[in-house]
Formats: sequence, structure tokens, C-alpha cells
Amino acid sequence: MGAMAAVVAAPAVRPSLGLRRCLRCGPGPRAVPAGGAAPRPCSTRAAPQGINRPVIDRIIRVDHAGEYGANRIYAGQMAVLGRSSVGPVIQQMWDQEKDHLKKFNELMVAYRVRPTVLLPFWNVAGFVLGAGSALLGKKGAMACTVAVEESISEHYNNQIRTLMEEDPEKYEELLQVIKQFRDDEWEHHDIGIEHDAEATPAYSVLKTAIQLGCKAAIFLSERI
Repeated sequence: MGAMAAVVAAPAVRPSLGLRRCLRCGPGPRAVPAGGAAPRPCSTRAAPQGINRPVIDRIIRVDHAGEYGANRIYAGQMAVLGRSSVGPVIQQMWDQEKDHLKKFNELMVAYRVRPTVLLPFWNVAGFVLGAGSALLGKKGAMACTVAVEESISEHYNNQIRTLMEEDPEKYEELLQVIKQFRDDEWEHHDIGIEHDAEATPAYSVLKTAIQLGCKAAIFLSERI
């Protein structure tokens, strides 16, 4: 239990977004960023044998849906605030979410997992949430980011616990991916705090409402 607690503990200090390593797979060498840090986990291997199919299906399906929704949220925010002073910050976070979605697209093929049938709904709902929060201004957009990324980080921690209990060696690659993405999402949370998310009018009410929506989306996307 001590080892598992260490795995899901809050992430340590992380490099800035500009030094982030992407999870893109493909032939050919991948550049190593300044500082000599190793690239993110990246593999074209097939899924391991003897996996717990119901558990893995739920994890990959809901994570793909979550990253898809996150992309649509940032797209909505950029549509409203793209030319504002906070536009480059939102764009950097969005670029990282694009890498996340690309990786889960690859994992869905490797593990032969079907996407949730709710993707068309998350397409619209994500964009509306992003644009709607951005219409409240920079603080509103960042409040949305804090609420969503906090929910996703907690969700990823729950998945890490599940995979650790299942078989940490068998699911090593998937664990690495989820841990890295958990850290990325928490970084986005911190960026939102740094950009005055908590100064949004009715911040607590807005955050609670968004997080209730996130929980509902997670519940449905795992199962449908």
C-alpha cells in the first residue's frame, strides 16, 4: 500500500510547457529535449496478453472521451480568447491535449477498444463549455480549466490505483501514459490558478457545477 500511495501522490515539480515531451509514436528517432530528459513512453507494441478486458476497455474508452472533450473545451476557449493576452497560454495547453488525444487514438487501435457512442455529444458540449466559460473572460476560462483538470487528475489517480492492483508489470506502458497525462493535467490546473481562476465571480458555484458535469461524463463514457 505504501508503494501504491507513492505512485498516486501529487506530482512533483514539473518542467514548463515549453520543455514538454510529446507522446507521438512512429518510425524514426525522436528528439530528446534540453536537459537530457528521456522521451515520454511511446510504443507501437500490441496490447499485452491476458489483460482484464472489461477494465481496460473502460479505462481507454473513457480516457479517449475525456481527452476528446478537453480538446473541444480548449477549441471553444480559443474561439473566444484566441487573440487575447491569454490566447498563447490556452494554445499551449491545447497543443498538449492534442498529443494526449493522439496517444489514446493509438491505444484504442492497439487494445481494440471502441469509442463511446457519446462522442458527437461531447463534441458539442465541450465546445459550448469552453466558449461559454471564455465569454466570462480570462478568469472564467481559467476557472473552467481548474475544475476540469482537477476532476481528470483525480480520475487518472483512480485508474492508476486500479492498474496497480491488477498487475503493474503487465500494464506498465499504460500506467506510464496515465501517470504522465495526470501530471500534465495537474500542471494545467496550476496554470489556471496562476491566472486568477479563483477570482472569477461565483467561482465555487461554477467549479462545483463543472465538476458534477465531469463526473457524469466519466460515468457515462465508461459504460456507453
